[in-house]
This record gives sequence, structure tokens and C-alpha cells, in this order.
Amino acid sequence: MKKLWNTILNNSGKTVIILAIVINLLVVALSFIPPYEGDLPAWVRQLPLLNASLNSLTFVFLLLALIAIKKRNVDRHQKFIYAAFTTTFFFLLSYVTYHFLAESTAFGGTGFIAGFYYFILITHIILAAVIVPLALMSFFTGYKREEARHRKWVRWTMPLWLYVSFTGVLVYILISPYYS
Repeated sequence: MKKLWNTILNNSGKTVIILAIVINLLVVALSFIPPYEGDLPAWVRQLPLLNASLNSLTFVFLLLALIAIKKRNVDRHQKFIYAAFTTTFFFLLSYVTYHFLAESTAFGGTGFIAGFYYFILITHIILAAVIVPLALMSFFTGYKREEARHRKWVRWTMPLWLYVSFTGVLVYILISPYYS
């Protein structure tokens, strides 16, 4: 296992490219898979709430990581970043499971709220795809203690990841009245 981890670290650029492509293609592929036929089990209908909860936790962990590093507490910063990656990983599993089984929910709002919702949704989707390689590069450069490179990556990663996790919750709040 240690040999595999060292290979991943030594090839972190390739690892990031492969993971970013695979994760983003998997999410896009969900759009082309027909939904589950029949009534969804209750646990599946609860996944959007779980997704929003995991996004909320990611947001909090990222804020706490930011506060820790501003106070120069690298150990605490790392722990919160690991927590953010963990909640993001479980979010991704839950998200893929839900969208594999359930068809998309249409937003029912009109007027200003519809424009606001679609702006948030579109920026969230685009930046969620962008954040995958950014977060992974930030992780690897931080893990390998490449401080100068790490700072360059996180200058973009942290605000975008905060935006993506926050807007994930906002999208859920706005669309939740329309779940059947």
C-alpha cells in the first residue's frame, strides 16, 4: 500500500489529471442514464438532504482550515482539510448514487428567483468541475510540503471550493420544495 501511495505522490500531476477526468466524466455520464423505474426507496429520497448536509460540513471544515492556517497552525489546518476531503468524497458517492437512481428535479420557481436559481446552479456546476483538479493539486502540493506551489494553488482553490460547497447547499434549499 505504501508503494502505491509513493507512486501516486511521485506522479501526482498524472494522478490529478486522471482523477479529474474520471470524476467529471462520471458525473456527466449520469445525465445520459435513464432513471430508475418505479418508486424510489425512502433512503434514496433522503440523499439530496444528505448531500446538502455534507456540503455544509465541507464549507465549515474549509473555513476552519482557513482560520487555522491564518493562525499558522499547520497541523490543525491539515486535519480540517482532510475532513473537507472526506465529506466531499462521501458527498460524491451520495450524489452519484442519487443521480444514478433518480431523475432530475425541475425547478418550479419563476421570475427573479428562477434567474437567481439558474445563475447559482450554472456557476455551481461549472466550478464544481473546475474544483476537482484544483483541490487535488492543492492537496498534493500541501502534502508534499511544496509551500510556494501550494500557496499558488490554494489562492484559487479555497475561495472556489468555499463557493461550490456553499452554493451546493443553496441549490438544495431552492430546489427542495420541488422534490416529489
